Amino acid sequence: MTNASSKKRTDSASRVIKASPETIYKAFVDPGSLISWLPPKGMKGHINEFDARAGGAYQMSLTYVGTDHSTQGKTSEHADVVKGRFLEFAPNERIVQLVEFESEDPVFLGEMIMTWTLAAVPEGTMVTIVCENVPEGIRKEDHDVGLRSTLENLAAYTE
Repeated sequence: MTNASSKKRTDSASRVIKASPETIYKAFVDPGSLISWLPPKGMKGHINEFDARAGGAYQMSLTYVGTDHSTQGKTSEHADVVKGRFLEFAPNERIVQLVEFESEDPVFLGEMIMTWTLAAVPEGTMVTIVCENVPEGIRKEDHDVGLRSTLENLAAYTE
């Protein structure tokens, strides 16, 4: 018998960004800033709800730009609707959130924990994203590309 939790995986990505931890933290907790850099390449976003505090909730929609994307959305053919809850804020150091995708497909369901860690380094800030309990419907290759793209966007926004 297969244990369902054994199918869960952890994905991560890191990048040094030439900006201070304070600058990066501010870009994360301001909804206007966040939605300008968070969507991976090929997507645009809209924030429906955003309460940046421990225990606060958020909801955002990420929509594929154009119709020639190789990945189908989790909520609809061209979109992902994400609901989340902020679990922890350590200003300029760490943000932990619980993320769930709205989907009728069970392979995209479940609670994913995303931890963003900001560590000052001589060149700026080492930003690390760790995603635990990644739903099995999210292909690792696609997720890795998306995480790297988000970090590239964050660098372009803050540097």
